[in-house]
Amino acid sequence: MNVVVTGATGFVGTPLVRALLAAGHAVTALSRDVARAARRLPARCHVVAWNPAGALDPATLRGADALVHLAGEGIAEARWTAARKSAIRDSRVNTSAAMVRALGQLDATERPRVLVSASAIGWYGDRGDTPLDEHSSPGTGFLADVCRDWERAVFDAQALGVRTVALRIGVVLGRDGGALQSLLPLFRLGLGGRVGSGQQWFSWIHLHDLVALLRYVLENQNATGPINGVAPEPVTNATFTAELGRAVHRPALFPVPAAVLRAVFGEMSAVLLASQRVQPRCAQQLGFVFRFPTLRSAIEELCADPSHELFVEQRLARRPEEVFPFFSDPGNLEKITPAFLRFKLLGTTTPQIGNGTLISYALRLHSIPLRWQSRIESWTPNRMFVDVQTRGPYTLWHHTHEFEPDDGGTLIRDRVRYRLPFGALGDVIAGWLVRRDLDAIFDFRRRRIEELMA
Repeated sequence: MNVVVTGATGFVGTPLVRALLAAGHAVTALSRDVARAARRLPARCHVVAWNPAGALDPATLRGADALVHLAGEGIAEARWTAARKSAIRDSRVNTSAAMVRALGQLDATERPRVLVSASAIGWYGDRGDTPLDEHSSPGTGFLADVCRDWERAVFDAQALGVRTVALRIGVVLGRDGGALQSLLPLFRLGLGGRVGSGQQWFSWIHLHDLVALLRYVLENQNATGPINGVAPEPVTNATFTAELGRAVHRPALFPVPAAVLRAVFGEMSAVLLASQRVQPRCAQQLGFVFRFPTLRSAIEELCADPSHELFVEQRLARRPEEVFPFFSDPGNLEKITPAFLRFKLLGTTTPQIGNGTLISYALRLHSIPLRWQSRIESWTPNRMFVDVQTRGPYTLWHHTHEFEPDDGGTLIRDRVRYRLPFGALGDVIAGWLVRRDLDAIFDFRRRRIEELMA
């Protein structure tokens, strides 16, 4: 399929794009920042400019088989001022309406066959202990109103003969993003606890299952209408915090009273305090199988490895046998490292890089002088190599470089697993800064490689 995706650089969108490409689909991402999207997304993903505040050129959708709409301002990222609430609503309702208008300007034979849009379980409002499925009535409140108008705009596509799905997504659990990005470091420090009374129902889904469900409803012709994107086992907030504490071997003894949340976050505290006991009836009836149906299975998988991941990909016009020798010369490391690191190669144990080579260098990071030594753990000429830190600022640095032939050129993939010193405390204090620095370093590296290999 040819799939057009909005929100492709987000927490859900990026792994969805990777999964679609890995399955052999062609993907076009619509983004307001083409350069940023091109850096973050796989090289095979085509990126097209679109300002969500404006109209969508129908030509962008012409010939596509499917449209996945995931774009929207973050709901829980800031206190809900009047301007913030307007941005939350407009980024969902207005963009959906713009897409349906663009679909309507295409001939029936040119339109995508299916539109899958994100929605949210906020549609149900705060419903206490009541079990909820896709046939339950809508709730009340700001988020319920936004979701109702959002879905109404999306389902206008049905009148155009487009199979339409609104995936009502719960709390998404995954590494390096979503709810766990801020919660896990606190729980690993023993500072976690229930929110409010802890009796409110918490409907969640593992990121892996959400991506799989998005692909499933794209491909399943029987999928239509609202579908709950949640795991089969909703739990109370108290159960969730207890499971998270158990998984990281820490007590969860620090509750956050509802009054404190309301004082700090105002109306936005409703996101944390609302009770929604949602079941994925339609997904199960369609035959979708969850890899992580229980909270314990999801939490254990997500907490098993405290390392972080970084994935960067770029395409060069040259073949792997022309590209790979550049990385065999230790001196080229300085050429692809940004000046702010003051990187200096100190020496290697072999003239050419290969299995077992030790590479030593010095650098400065935020004015702190550092020494780093890495070892080449694996070396397959023209295909891949792996370097691991043996001395340096990280407790883990495992960097895999892959060179894949691609239509006369080369796909270069960098996959990094890293852990900061001092465990969870390091994540709390410096995690955001390290992520920012790594983004800057690999962005520079990507540009320099393109310049040097032009």
